[in-house]
Parts: sequence; C-alpha cells; structure tokens
Amino acid sequence: MDAILIKGGNRLNGEVRISGAKNAALPMLAASLLVGGKFCFENVPELKDIESILQLISYMGAEVERRDRSVSIDTRDLNNIEAPYEIVRKMRASVLVLGPLVARLKRARVSLPGGCAIGARPINMHMDGLSRLGAKITLEHGYVEAEASELTGNEIFFDVPTVTGTENLMMAAALAKGTTVIRNAAKEPEIAALAEMLNRMGADISGAGSPVITIKGVDKLSSVSARIIPDRIETGTYMVAAALTGGTIRINEAEPEHLKAIISKLRETGAKVDVETNSITVTGGQPIRSVDIKTLPYPGFPTDMQAQFMVLMSVANGLSIISETIFENRFIHVLELQRMGAEIEVSGNNAMVRGVEKLSGAPVMASDLRASASLVLAGLVAEGTTRINRVYHLDRGYESIEHKFGGLGANIRRVPENAAPDSTA
Repeated sequence: MDAILIKGGNRLNGEVRISGAKNAALPMLAASLLVGGKFCFENVPELKDIESILQLISYMGAEVERRDRSVSIDTRDLNNIEAPYEIVRKMRASVLVLGPLVARLKRARVSLPGGCAIGARPINMHMDGLSRLGAKITLEHGYVEAEASELTGNEIFFDVPTVTGTENLMMAAALAKGTTVIRNAAKEPEIAALAEMLNRMGADISGAGSPVITIKGVDKLSSVSARIIPDRIETGTYMVAAALTGGTIRINEAEPEHLKAIISKLRETGAKVDVETNSITVTGGQPIRSVDIKTLPYPGFPTDMQAQFMVLMSVANGLSIISETIFENRFIHVLELQRMGAEIEVSGNNAMVRGVEKLSGAPVMASDLRASASLVLAGLVAEGTTRINRVYHLDRGYESIEHKFGGLGANIRRVPENAAPDSTA
C-alpha cells in the first residue's frame, strides 16, 4: 500500500488533461452484458474501480482486453450469473451487473456491495424496481438472488433519486416486454451517456437526464462502440486546485455543461473561470471569499465535490456553512483537516468553516475517495510536508493524480506506506 508526500506552497500553473469518467464507464461497461457481441470502449480511465468491473465481467465468461485507454469486451460466451463477494466487496458499483444479467440470462446472484464508508447506500430501490418488472428477489447469505422468466414494463417511482438504481433498471427495462416509466429518476450526465449508448444498441429510451425516463422494451440489442465522457468530478478537483493555490490551470478535454454549479460557486469565491467548448481555465483570486455550499442531486452542487470545496473554504476570508444533504457520513475528512489546522465545527449535516491564514502539513489518513482528494488539495496549500496514508482510495477514482499535479508544479510523490517518515517531498 502506498502513501503520498506533498510539500505545500507551490502555485500551480499549466495544463492538465481530464480522464474519462469512472461513474460513466462503470454502467456502460456493465451494459455490455445485455447482449452477446463485441464491444469497444474508448477513453476508459486506468483506475482500480475499472479493474474491478472488468475482472467481474471476465469472471462471468466474457473476453476482456485492455490497451491503454481502450477496452474490448466479447460477451458472446457469457455463462456465469454470479458476482462473488471477493470482487464486489471492492466496489459497490458492481451491483450494476444485476439488471443486465436478469434481462439477458433470466437469473443473477450478486453479492451485496462494498465501497466507500460515506454512509448508508442501500440497494433496496434496485431490488424493489426489479420486482416491479416481474423479477423474484430473495436475499440470502449476503447475496441478492434475482430470477425472471420474462421482465414486463411497469411504473417505477424512487423515493429519492438513485444514480445506480436508475442505471440498473434502465438497462433491465431495455429488454422488458412493454413500457417502463421511471419517475423521480436521477438526472446525472452519466445516466444520459448510458442511455445514449443503449439507444445506439437498439433500445428505445427517452427522457434520460430528466426526472422521468421512459423505456419501451425491445426484443433484441446489438453490440456497439462507445466513448466515455469526461470526468466532471476530476475536472472540479483541478478547478479547485487552481483557486486554492492562486495559479492558473487550463483543464483540457472537459465538459463545461456538466459543471455549471461548480463554475458558479468558484466565481463567487473570486476565482476567474473562462469556459471554452472543451476546456476550462481557472485563475485563483486573492483573497478567497467564503461561500456557503449545499449539496444536492444533479444539477445541484455535487456531493462528490463537497470535501474539495471544504478545503478551499478552510483558507478563505470569512465564515462558510457547508450542508451535506446526500450522505450522512460524508464529513469524515473533517478530523484530518483539523489536524492540519482547519477550523471546522460539525453539527449534524452542517459544517461551519472559519477560514484560517494557513494550513500546516501533517500525517493524515484517507477515509474515502473524495476525502482523499481533499487531503491532496490541503497538502498542496499547507506549510510543510503532508503525508497521506491509505491512498488506494485515490486510485479508485483519480488517474495518475501525482503525475498530473506534478506536471502543474506541485512537489508531490508516491512512496511505499511503510517507508520511513520524510521531511521533504
């Protein structure tokens, strides 16, 4: 297991390329299970979560080949309905194979998922939705078992929007008899990207990206090639890095349309944000102005950017209130930021952040994917050296983060976690 050492204080400048979106790639790769054929995916990020889903798809009998950022999948000989705990425990998005397996092979046995420790994310809405489509669902020995000789379209209403639930049921309903309507569906860009791929496969889906998605079931689908959209959370992280360090970063191969909430909030802090068709340039403003943040489902401010913005507010001029409305345990990073000198008080799902003049480097521990990114950002602006342990979380969602930040002028390197403490990065 590795650690990351950062010697803070450098102003970041230059250009960085954004990778494909993990949260778009995972359901699109899972969608290859819907039909036997050869699929080709481009702009697939090199991440641990991607390795896990490809390992799972291979375990089910598909042939998987990876070359740089391209992935080929041949699903013609798919023969296994089980997603075992040993693979699924690494990543909760593995549950995305449930819908495709039931739709194609009529049965599925999928372990209850693992993933980041950021709060309860039950898959009951996945199971309830599949039941509405006619599947028989049982839960035994830590596995979800689903069986349906035929899926039939139906009305599905989510109590709260669920991204993976929307994706799972959209895939299952693509091959159901009749029409399925998902109400209070999640609206994230990754869902629209999956729907676009499914439609090119022969599905009949409308409304993706809105609260109501209509899926008219078809008799068959075919394999396609697809390109993964840019990662909006990785983009937002580098945008915050520019604002935080007072530098100028041009972020290439981005999709500005997916980042309106982040762009708006950054401009409120005093940062200059210039938007072009496929790039965003951010220049930090001084002093950094405090702003309030409330996380909301898309198109609101994303919960996956809450921790990164908390770091920015930690060195801002004034007091800010950050409200987390999506996950109940998503302030775990606060204790580590406090170790670095941040003044943060948590009350329920609200954090009051009083900006300080500077943060101080310290040994810290990453608790989840986005918390890991926030600690990297804190290390970039802190005085002295920050050592971040358990960075395997970073490798789940950020491609070559130390190399990308290094290319922007950061003093950052990866070391074995058991290496002796080092005063310099």
